Amino acid sequence: MSARKKASAKAPARGKAPARDTRTTRNASAKARDTRTTRDVSASNAAARGRASAPPHHHPHASLLDELVQRATAVRDNAHAPYSRYRVGAAVATKSGRIFEGCNVENASFGATICAERGAIMQMIAAGERDPIACAVVTGDAEGASPCGICRQVLSEFAKDMPVVLVGLGSRDGAVGHVVQLADLLPLAFDGSSLR
Repeated sequence: MSARKKASAKAPARGKAPARDTRTTRNASAKARDTRTTRDVSASNAAARGRASAPPHHHPHASLLDELVQRATAVRDNAHAPYSRYRVGAAVATKSGRIFEGCNVENASFGATICAERGAIMQMIAAGERDPIACAVVTGDAEGASPCGICRQVLSEFAKDMPVVLVGLGSRDGAVGHVVQLADLLPLAFDGSSLR
C-alpha cells in the first residue's frame, strides 16, 4: 500500500464495523461487463507507451491474463482491510499452469500487514511451485495501482521478468488496466548473487 493511501486512510471507530466500499461492490454481470480484455489493455498500453523500438516481451496467452484478472477481482472481495479500506486482489500463474490467489490482510500493527501479491506468492510456495510466469493485481483505483516495493522484490525473487496486469475498478468507465513488465517495475533488483 502506498504511503499516500495509508496517510489518507482512517481507522473505524472502536466497536463499529468498517464501512463497506460501495464503489467496488458490483454484481457478477457488472463485473463481466466492466472488465476489459487484456488484449485491449495490452494494445492500449503498447500504444500509450509508444515503444515500438523496444524489444518485444514474451506475454502469456491473453486468455491466461484475462483469467488472472478475473481471479484477482474475485479474491479481492475477501480482503481484510478495516483500517485503510483499500482492498487488493492478486493472482499469479505458474509455468505448470496452476494459479494462486492472494488478498491483502491488514493488521492493527501495520507492519504485520500482508499485501495481496505476497499472499499469492506464499500460496504458490506452500503448494511446491517456484516458477511464476504472470501476475494480475486488482484494486479499487481508477487506473490500477502498482505493487509496493516489497511486493516487487518478492515477485522478483522467483521471476526476473514477467507481465504484471494492473487493473483498477474505480473508473466510471468500468475496469481500466494495463500490462507492465516486472523488470521495468524493479530495475537492478537485489538478488541472491549479491549474497555470494
